[in-house]
Amino acid sequence: MRLEGVVKRYGARTVLDGLSLEIARGERVALIGASGSGKTTLLRLLAGLAWPDAGRVLALGRDTSRLGGAALRATRRDLGLLLQSENLVPGLRVAHNVLMGRLGHWSALRALVSLVVPQELERARDALARVELADRLWALPGELSGGQQQRVAIARLLVQQPAVWLADEPTASLDVRLGNEVLDLLVATARERAATLVASLHALELIDDARFDRVIALRDGRVAWQGRPRELVAQRELVAATFARGEH
Repeated sequence: MRLEGVVKRYGARTVLDGLSLEIARGERVALIGASGSGKTTLLRLLAGLAWPDAGRVLALGRDTSRLGGAALRATRRDLGLLLQSENLVPGLRVAHNVLMGRLGHWSALRALVSLVVPQELERARDALARVELADRLWALPGELSGGQQQRVAIARLLVQQPAVWLADEPTASLDVRLGNEVLDLLVATARERAATLVASLHALELIDDARFDRVIALRDGRVAWQGRPRELVAQRELVAATFARGEH
């Protein structure tokens, strides 16, 4: 994954300002920064859901801004996105929500059939067993706790089988215990599959060398600092400045 001089604006506001960085295949990266620093925008660019106003975004070696149709669909199939919340469709059973991870692999007809007769149901069963929710296959999202809903979203990534996992503050709506459990599960499953993981996080205590290879701090749409998690201890002033600022 590589960004080259990326600029992204929303109206008059510049969210990313000439951002350049590279993430190696299989690397696990934590993104930190204040609200409005560009973390979510960066993840959306990497996921192929937004395009830069200037510069290039290379996802798996492909310039996403130049892709369309089948090529863009194939690239997005290799890019998994986990949101802070609202990962699941409320009116669909857990089985159907998990199998949405297969949409990029199926034809439109098979996707429609799966809403009536779930296709590849064993994949969903296996993924839910991996996240310790095998008994909730036919539950509705509203019957699950916040932590369980995030586990279902991770199960969906497991059946999608992306090469890159992108997580936008996946623990923000959870308490400390559940947040640690969900993050451990996310890191472990990404590691098992040799997948690249990029996760934005709001709590520094969640970041350590066991979970992440590198930390990237964003400020004013640029990289303010990057290094090993253990090196954050010596960056108190930078960390304070990074998180002290609000929307900008």
